[in-house]
Amino acid sequence: MDRQFVAPEAPSLSAPNRWRGHSGRLRLPDGLPARLGYDAVGMPADIGRRVMKCLPRIGCVFADDQRWWWIVPSASHIDVAWPSFTSYAIGAHMTDLSARSRLPRLVHHPQDDSPYTPPIPLYFMTCHIAGIRPHWSPGDATGPSQAV
Repeated sequence: MDRQFVAPEAPSLSAPNRWRGHSGRLRLPDGLPARLGYDAVGMPADIGRRVMKCLPRIGCVFADDQRWWWIVPSASHIDVAWPSFTSYAIGAHMTDLSARSRLPRLVHHPQDDSPYTPPIPLYFMTCHIAGIRPHWSPGDATGPSQAV
């Protein structure tokens, strides 16, 4: 399986920031249409690196020293109980930047023209790596356990 990794480890916060001035929203690279809109699922960096090695199809992934962010189609949190250690950013708007001066930077660019990581395989792999049982909540549109 051929994947394009930009960086094997989470980038340093001292790295140049191409995203400054974009209202705290993760910006997709030019040429990747997000026809379904997009959100982001964040997780601790150590889990993010492990998930990256296991998924067969990966879209855009952003990272900083603490968290990795996976681009998913909008509303990928509805009826899914993402694990408590994850964060869900609607519209990929990062609102917890008080401790960070920069947005996470792109560490994986997909090979095709889709920015998305399929949310269901991402959900199952995240749960598997964390050693927790997946939990569906059909009809519960309250969203994620922790919003960003």
